[in-house]
Amino acid sequence: MVKQELIQRSPVRVFEKSIQGGLKPGEVGIIASQSGIGKTSVLVQIALDKLLQNQKVIHVSFTQHTDYVLAWYEDIFNELVNKRNLEDAAAIKDELIRNRVLMNFSQDGVTAAQIIRSLRAMIGDGGFKAQTLIVDGIDFSRVDRDRIMAVKEFARESELSVWYSCTVKGDKPHYDKRNLPLSIKDYSDLIDVVIVLEARSDHIQLTAPKDRESFNPEQMSLRLDPKTLLILEG
Repeated sequence: MVKQELIQRSPVRVFEKSIQGGLKPGEVGIIASQSGIGKTSVLVQIALDKLLQNQKVIHVSFTQHTDYVLAWYEDIFNELVNKRNLEDAAAIKDELIRNRVLMNFSQDGVTAAQIIRSLRAMIGDGGFKAQTLIVDGIDFSRVDRDRIMAVKEFARESELSVWYSCTVKGDKPHYDKRNLPLSIKDYSDLIDVVIVLEARSDHIQLTAPKDRESFNPEQMSLRLDPKTLLILEG
């Protein structure tokens, strides 16, 4: 399979169609679930899809070293290569690496303003005009409205779409009646899209409880393979 065919047939096309064509520049989305369900995998698949389209991606991790994040990209890319028999895989992989920047921060040791300054310097002074920002591993119980507002303003300024992961902790209910994580209740109006991953007996189901002004917690026609954590249709 050639790269263009892989892009056209990717389940990410169905994912984007389910949320009005995907995130637009200046919009913020969240992938939420309990730990270990597949949030990082979904974020990496979104990022790889953008990279395959020759777009630039910045991936910011708050909990894992860059080696761990690199392993996710490596494993999922290899799964795609093997599953789809991708031609010229080595050359395509080199191209993807050139268009991706990985950054690692501690939530304790850096402010939102400092991170935004670093990103602005990379995009502006560094000439790395990214279209997508991935933010993985941040503790949303320690995030306030001002932080999300600052990121959203930066996203609009830089024409970035921003995807976060949000870990829902513990066994007690952590979602409201609309199936939105309670940890984002103080600024849910600033979040454009919320996707929730739910473990079922033989797969992981994706739902979209928030899609801009629509609150309609219906299942998406997508699921994750519990073994590979790849997005599948049906």
